[in-house]
This record gives sequence, C-alpha cells and structure tokens, in this order.
Amino acid sequence: MIDFYTWSRPNGRKVAIALEELGVAYRVYAVDITRGDQFDDRFLRISPNNKIPAIMDVEQGISLMESSAILVYLADKFGRFMPKVENRYRVLEWLSWQGAGMGPMFGQLHTFRKFNRGKAPFAEERFAAEARRLYRVLNNRLEGREYIVDEYSIVDMATWPWVARYEWQEIDLREYPNVLRWYLAVASRPAVRRGYAIPHNVEPIPLPN
Repeated sequence: MIDFYTWSRPNGRKVAIALEELGVAYRVYAVDITRGDQFDDRFLRISPNNKIPAIMDVEQGISLMESSAILVYLADKFGRFMPKVENRYRVLEWLSWQGAGMGPMFGQLHTFRKFNRGKAPFAEERFAAEARRLYRVLNNRLEGREYIVDEYSIVDMATWPWVARYEWQEIDLREYPNVLRWYLAVASRPAVRRGYAIPHNVEPIPLPN
C-alpha cells in the first residue's frame, strides 16, 4: 500500500499517472496547497520541503518527496516503465531535463504571465522565450520517436502534465507537430485520464482543436 499526498498540480499528476499505470494499491490524501496544508506538521514529516507530491510506502516504512525521486522509486519497486542498461540513463537524463528545466521554467511563466500579467514584462518574455525553446527541444527529441525514450516510461509521465498546461503557456501545439502527436497519444491512455483527475477532477484534459 502506498499513501499518496498530492494536489491538482502537474507535479502531483505525474505520480498519480504512474500509480494508475502501475495498477498498485494506494490511498490518496489531498493536500490543499491553497489553504496551506503543505505546512502542516504531519505532512512536513513526510515532505520536509513543504511541497507535493509525497508518498509513504507503508510496507517498507519509506517516505519520499520530490516527484522525480518518487517516479524512479515506483518504477524500480514494481519493475515497470524504467528500461534497462543504457536507456535507463536516457530516462534519467530526460527526467532531469524535465525536473530542472521544463517544470521550473513553465511554473515561472504561469506565475508571471497567467496570474500576474503586466507586472513584470521582462520576466514574462524571458520565461515565454524559454518555454518556446524547451518545446523545440522536446519536438526535436520526439522526431522519429513514439515516446521520449523510445518506449513509454516514467519520463513521459513526468513531462506530459506540464505540456497539458500549454494553454497557460500560450503555446500552439500545432507549431510543434511531434509534441502534439506525442501529447495526444499519452492523453488517450486510460491510466493518464484517471491520474489527471486525482485528487479532484477540477478540469477536463485540454485537447487542441
């Protein structure tokens, strides 16, 4: 049994999708970050950085924070969605790219352009330009590939929820045809649709016209 602490944000959806894809038993604990639940002492014992997601592997007595670490742990524990030998390091490479680049840059873009438009024009353009660059990187990577590291893996689960906010980023996915093809393929997976709605089904999955 996995205890899963999360909220309806891309980083939480990564792990929700992985749990659904793995088909393992887990319990969801909603951490409402709009009310400050992430600063509760009980949650801090599991996630010292005050961030979702976090898990507790009840069987092993192991708690983990940080979505990338959680994804690697789950893939290793259950023996799925992490390739062997060389491609394992490709997954780790692109998982690091997502966690160090796409996630933080897109998050900053959301902060400045969606929620605080007009207050910091330099920041808006700086993060918008970086978002476009990251989409080009991903589009190039997906040239001739069905998934980011050939077969569907935790790196697709990690990247897809951030691309699912392309409207917030004011990105037209049609300008990135390989990303669009990949995005729709991942969105069609039943486990992805279920994971997207955890802990609450607050919005439908965005789909380009």
